[in-house]
Amino acid sequence: MSISTASTSNLSNARRSGENAKSVIVSARQKGNPLLKYIRNVPWEFADIEPDYILGQTACALYLSLRYHNLFPEYIHKRLKALGRAFDLRLLLVQVDVSEPHSSLKELAKMAILADCTLMLAWSPEEAAKYVETYKMYEAKPADSLLEKWDDDVSGKLVDSLSRVKSINRPDAIKLLVSFQTLERIAQSSKEELALHPGMGHHKAKQLHDVLRQPFIRSKKSQDL
Repeated sequence: MSISTASTSNLSNARRSGENAKSVIVSARQKGNPLLKYIRNVPWEFADIEPDYILGQTACALYLSLRYHNLFPEYIHKRLKALGRAFDLRLLLVQVDVSEPHSSLKELAKMAILADCTLMLAWSPEEAAKYVETYKMYEAKPADSLLEKWDDDVSGKLVDSLSRVKSINRPDAIKLLVSFQTLERIAQSSKEELALHPGMGHHKAKQLHDVLRQPFIRSKKSQDL
């Protein structure tokens, strides 16, 4: 299914109006989404657009509640087909609001790969809003700018610690912290959840998962060896 002529026109108009604007362009279908009240650091406005959020001239996002996806699994298929390849960067922003997300996340990860989208996970409306704000604020800056904010104080130390794990490089560590927000959440995640993140894959996910589950204090028997 392709984008209709009317939708294409609306999309083009929204992109042109947002080229030099500071606002996030929000689809009218997002009215009532709790994440909107947490977008406080950048302005936003409603428009008749195909994606849920236009984050810049070349970036957009579709929002999906995992709970909603479990009830209406065909919804996101139709949205991705309608969106097509209209933007260079297409985010699939998924809010994890169910207790057993693993099976659904595996399915969405495959779908994102086939649609050439970047899958981002949020565990609350606040986190989802933070992603929207961050992508908008850094739209005109080089990719390294998004990474530089993690190079200070506690965050920098966490990045250093994670990047000491074999096969986990600094960009991997930063992306994990950006997505999970805390080391505790990374440690509590399954191998499958870790593997979903861009640049990770099953090999890196297994190594990180195994390292984070090793005891930090050696047993007396191992100390005597």
